[in-house]
Amino acid sequence: MARHLTLLALLSILWAGGVLAECRADRVELRNETTLVRFDVEIAVTPQERSRGLMFRESLPNRSGMLFVFSPPQPVAFWMKNTLIPLDIIFLDQTGTVTHVHEGAIPGDLTPIDGGDSVFAVLEINAGLAARYSIEPGTQTRHEVFSQGPPIWPC
Repeated sequence: MARHLTLLALLSILWAGGVLAECRADRVELRNETTLVRFDVEIAVTPQERSRGLMFRESLPNRSGMLFVFSPPQPVAFWMKNTLIPLDIIFLDQTGTVTHVHEGAIPGDLTPIDGGDSVFAVLEINAGLAARYSIEPGTQTRHEVFSQGPPIWPC
């Protein structure tokens, strides 16, 4: 209970200070009972952008990532072909709720990573950050792409 009240107080302070006042195309925010974290993101919407993803990159800045958008929601599986850095892969539904987290995807691995049957978006971040920031199923995500459906954390 104390942790929950502390998070609510922190959110109130951040909101009042304008930190969480607006959505931006280049930022995604995630929250749950124990965390509030922001990532700078690139967006992959077209089939070509989604196909390329983070392939061939030798590094990814800390607290950065790529947000893949699939409209309408659909079955999605990822693999690590030509990906040189280990990643955490976070699957989201149309409301912005995390439905599945695959931690520590192995560079170059061709094994499909299944995200489920109704994936609207996928966030890829550096491996280990999902655990560090307690990103798990049920975590809420805020970004303007989730305003198309009934967002649980609106802009």
